[in-house]
Amino acid sequence: MDRKSKRLLLLVVFCSVAGVVLGGTASWAQSSLCLEATEVTNDCLTQDPIQKTIQGMGTGLVAGAGAACGAAWNARHED
Repeated sequence: MDRKSKRLLLLVVFCSVAGVVLGGTASWAQSSLCLEATEVTNDCLTQDPIQKTIQGMGTGLVAGAGAACGAAWNARHED
């Protein structure tokens, strides 16, 4: 594996991990705020906070990987 491929792989991995952390944290915080609202909705009561957090982590993973690929594509075309 050449140097550019390793750098691209590291970029994708780090952005994906950051996306997982941020997506999971944001989803967990949103579900906590939902339960503390003055009027709690049925969606808030029936949704599992762990499942919501996992969905947020998955979304963050895809968003982070997409952002890394977009940044790499942009950097390649600037050269």
